[in-house]
Parts: sequence; structure tokens; C-alpha cells
Amino acid sequence: MTDSPEQQRHVVVRRLRTALTRLPHWWPLPVSVLIGTASGLSYGALAAPQYEATSYAMAVAEGETDPSAALGYAQSYGRLTTSDATLSYAQGAAGEPVRELRSHVTSETSPDSPMIAVTGTSEDRHKAADIANAVIEAVIVSSGHVSKDTGVKLIKFTHAMTPDQPVSPSVPLGAAVGAAAGGLLGGLVLLVRPRREGWSVSAQLPGPTAEGGNVAQDERELVR
Repeated sequence: MTDSPEQQRHVVVRRLRTALTRLPHWWPLPVSVLIGTASGLSYGALAAPQYEATSYAMAVAEGETDPSAALGYAQSYGRLTTSDATLSYAQGAAGEPVRELRSHVTSETSPDSPMIAVTGTSEDRHKAADIANAVIEAVIVSSGHVSKDTGVKLIKFTHAMTPDQPVSPSVPLGAAVGAAAGGLLGGLVLLVRPRREGWSVSAQLPGPTAEGGNVAQDERELVR
């Protein structure tokens, strides 16, 4: 007589559970490493390379303006690099609309130096440099409009050069990072997973015997 689909499903589930219980308790670690390595290889092989180019500008105090004011204005102008006004002015030279340009531009400032770094990112290495230079020029022009009031102006420090190498991970590096991440995840799984009942150890507590006495301390036994 043929088993029903429900019975067949229960048989399959029972066999899977039996197979899993026969595996060594550390099996999640190599499996996680293999999955992480495969993921890293796939990302390194299939992901489009990304290029970065960075241009720099410096805030300079003019006339009788306190030189320390340049540092504060550098921080302010650094936050304005991704504003709509700056990106609208730069979109023509960058060759991208504001919506796309915003996701391809980052800026950094230093608490110790009146320097602004603008980084452009793109799959095209020439466009990455164009984005960085266009945005830094837009910030410099904006600062020039109010330099008479602020006493601080921005000057270009370095021009962004076309990068030669992508910043996205290569295939070997992606595989290594994936394997490391998989190993870390597998180790965490081993730490948090419950122990098998066969490995639990407990001691029998002393209790009264049939004659009313107590079981001796040395008669405690390990329970498998």
C-alpha cells in the first residue's frame, strides 16, 4: 500500500533530522565558510568596478579676519557640498543630474585643518574625477559670493586626477572577506546553539536511602 503524501513528508523530515543528528557538532563552521567564500567570489566577479577620485580645497582668512575662523567655515562649506544648490551648479560639468550626483559625492573635513576633501565615485574612472572637480568648483564659487561678508574664501588645493585602479574589492579579496565573514558567523552559531543532550553533565543530589540514610558524596555519577 502506497503511503500518503503527508506520511511521505513526515518520513523525509524524520530522515533529515536523523542525518543532522549524526553530523559533528561543529558542522555549521565549514558550511558558513564555504557559503561566505562563494558569496565573496560572486560579488568580486559580478559587481561592476567602482572608481574614486578626490579633490581638495582650503579655507583661507582674508584681511584682518581671525585665521581660526577659516577652520569653522571649512566645516560649514564641507556640509554644503551635497546641498541642492551646490549640486545644481555642478551637474552640468559633472554630466549627471542632481539626483544621481548626490549618491556619487562624499565630503570630509578635518577638525585640525581648514581643508575640504570632495570624493567622486563612478563606474567610469574619468567621470569620477569630473564629479569631484565639478563639485569642488561649485563650492569654491559659492564661497566667493559671500567672501566679503565672511572674510574667508576657498581656494583649490589639488585637482582630482583620473584613478588608475578601482576601489571595489578584487575576486581574491572578495573571497577572503567572504570566508572571514562566514567563519565569524559560523563561530557565533556554535556559541549560541544549544548543546546536545548527550553531552550534558549533571550530578545526582544526595537523598535519603531506603534505610533513611544519605547517599555518599563520592557516589554521585555523571549522566550521559
